[in-house]
Amino acid sequence: MFDHRTYLSPFTWRYGSLEMRRLWSEAHRRRLWRRVWIALARAQMAAGLVRPEQVADLEAHAEAVDLERAEALEAELGHDLMAELLTFAEQAPQGGPILHLGATSADIEDNADALRLREALGLIQARLGEVLETLAEAIERWAGTPCMGWTHLQPAEPTTVGYRLALYGQDLLMDWEEIARCRAAVRGKGFKGAVGTGAAYAALLAGTGVSPAQMEAQALASLGLEAFPVTGQIYPRKQDWRILSALAGLALSLYKMAFDLRLLQSPPVGEWAEPFGARQVGSSAMPFKRNPILAERINALARYLGGLPQAAWETAAHSLLERTLDDSAIRRILLPEAFLAADELLRLALRVLRGLQIHEEALRRNLERYGPFAALEPILMAAVRAGADRQAMHLRLRDHAMAAWAAVQAGEPNPLRARLAADPEVTRWLEPGALERLMDVGSYVGDAPERARAMARRIREAIAGTERTASETE
Repeated sequence: MFDHRTYLSPFTWRYGSLEMRRLWSEAHRRRLWRRVWIALARAQMAAGLVRPEQVADLEAHAEAVDLERAEALEAELGHDLMAELLTFAEQAPQGGPILHLGATSADIEDNADALRLREALGLIQARLGEVLETLAEAIERWAGTPCMGWTHLQPAEPTTVGYRLALYGQDLLMDWEEIARCRAAVRGKGFKGAVGTGAAYAALLAGTGVSPAQMEAQALASLGLEAFPVTGQIYPRKQDWRILSALAGLALSLYKMAFDLRLLQSPPVGEWAEPFGARQVGSSAMPFKRNPILAERINALARYLGGLPQAAWETAAHSLLERTLDDSAIRRILLPEAFLAADELLRLALRVLRGLQIHEEALRRNLERYGPFAALEPILMAAVRAGADRQAMHLRLRDHAMAAWAAVQAGEPNPLRARLAADPEVTRWLEPGALERLMDVGSYVGDAPERARAMARRIREAIAGTERTASETE
């Protein structure tokens, strides 16, 4: 039995949910194989090739996966599917003799893989829905709360906390839509035999009045699965690449959100913080540390997941002619780890968002420190409308701005407001009340609050629409 005295993947015990681990377990994989074998047997029963009691015998043993017996057989055979086939046949003496009629391994494995991919995408979509719902709540809560906006990592103009959150929501909503599209588009291989021509099934069905296409359609209907109309020995591995690309896109969105959080949690900014437990330790050496470990973990796992589509690309590109087997070993690693990484990323993001701390005093402090610079553009426009020379006023405002910036850099309060109020060339064009209103940069956020709230509504509508569609399909 494997334990911590030997190597275990961190995805085995540290990262990913129990549900996702079970889904990618070897036991579940073999249960899916058995489900596909039974669907094929049912379709062949309809063609008169298999007796009902044989199918019933298979169905009675569908869940009786015996990994120990299958592993013992595989040690001799060197073929995991054949070992499972013989194990299943031993358990079901009536149905065993008709298992796998006309099939090649990929007829079983690839349809099972498609079923598992669809299940895994469904779990990811459900978790992403939780993240989006939580994010929508935060967007609405902070929609109108002004904060300093940053471009080039330099203070720019004010925005709102909710509007910044809406940027992440918009990205994640695109991921939601892409994952939903991928899930709806999952296709199996169907039952087409060794090179995809269905020749073995045609020979098997000769004289029954049932065509290979009809048998395939019935078996797929039993599985609730659609198939690619044309395949070689396997379904196109491009499907794996498309799915992993969607997961990598999700990782990208979560990476940006987490990286931004790390910047905003740094003490010089200090506006946001991820949750930190009462007894949590930030550093074994420095007792005062409150490291953003959840956000850092998101960045680490997202970086890993973001690199996986290249391996899927190469696997698909190197699937020569009707099939080569160099896709097998890498897919055993690639597919489970991609989904487990995505699963863990969403679990981490949910923890961060549910415990997200917004420090309003820091928001005000940074607005007071840097916000007055953002007032210079509307002041310039107002002065020009009042009759000032645009170029001369721009030069004058720039001189004030550079002097004020030097004071801020020296740790002094921002003197820009006082400097402008004392400049007769500025007050010549703008009376004190108008100047004071223009300096109130907390309100200089345009329609950001309305746009943020609209994004929250759009997120909720998208999730509700998907849930309605799912319930109608069930």
